[in-house]
Amino acid sequence: MGKENITIKDIARELGISPSTVSRALKDHPDISKATRDAVNELAERWNYRPNPIALSLKSGSSKTIGVIIPDVVHYFFSTVISGIEDVLYERDYNMILCQSNEMQEQEVKNIRTLLSSRVDGIMASVSKSTTNFDHYRSIIEKNIPLVFFDRSVEELDADSVVIDDETGAYKATIHLLRSGKKRIVHLSGPQQLAIARNRLSGYLRAMKEYRLTPEEEDIVKCDDIYSAERIIPEQLKRTPRPEAFLAVNDLTAAQVLMIVKRHGLKIPQDVAVVGFTNSQIAVLTDPGLTSVDQKGHEMGQIAAQMLLDRIENLNIAVQNKVISSELVIRGSSSIRQPE
Repeated sequence: MGKENITIKDIARELGISPSTVSRALKDHPDISKATRDAVNELAERWNYRPNPIALSLKSGSSKTIGVIIPDVVHYFFSTVISGIEDVLYERDYNMILCQSNEMQEQEVKNIRTLLSSRVDGIMASVSKSTTNFDHYRSIIEKNIPLVFFDRSVEELDADSVVIDDETGAYKATIHLLRSGKKRIVHLSGPQQLAIARNRLSGYLRAMKEYRLTPEEEDIVKCDDIYSAERIIPEQLKRTPRPEAFLAVNDLTAAQVLMIVKRHGLKIPQDVAVVGFTNSQIAVLTDPGLTSVDQKGHEMGQIAAQMLLDRIENLNIAVQNKVISSELVIRGSSSIRQPE
């Protein structure tokens, strides 16, 4: 006999026992006889009974589920973050609802509504590129729902966060290019409302200042995807003098830049060097391999998940803002001789 929306009361009625007995049998309570436990579990399996998570959360005050909002599910970095999150949640017996904003503030708002209606115990989020108003995140905090930002945080809000040291990462990358003899370095930046974009620009400018170099206006340009790269890089290569290096805000853009530079008959890294940000799988698939700042996504996901669960268990702990140290991985796109 198959049924839909089976409840504990249905099983109790069928077996002629009380709903509380069914509930305890399903939890393998020692006060319930083995025969009753076996009968309850056999019927529950046959009728495909599944506990109602919302009902359980109302009763226990906890859904054992957290919500995660990422900008782009196909992005290698975010997939590694998700892997790190899952490692921690699995160990702590939590489930995850994953939402994608598609880099749109409107979708982000809808994601939050969905997660709140699902009664999640807490939310982890990386802000979309287009988000300029943070009221939807502010409302989470006002409802006393634990919130942790990862990678793309909101500095205006008093919330837990875990990020990579973007400023130092960009600084290391720029210093590496300068020490390689490259002086005319173009920074392909992200939207400046995002802290990660501002911090990477700051690291680039700090390194240039140390070498007493002042970037021209054309040396800092918003270019954070393959489509803008196809439009911007050919124009950059027409400049006189021509740029000697590009520091991109992410690996995907950097890989596209590398292809465009080669398409123009220029040698990498002799004529033009290219450095990315993420250290994704694409960094080892390009020819030559792509020098990149490692964002340590898996580690970030683990730390962010642990921070959220700590917050769920104790709302009164002090707000934590953790910064993971960055690491530059040097490959052939910026150096003829790579470190051993």
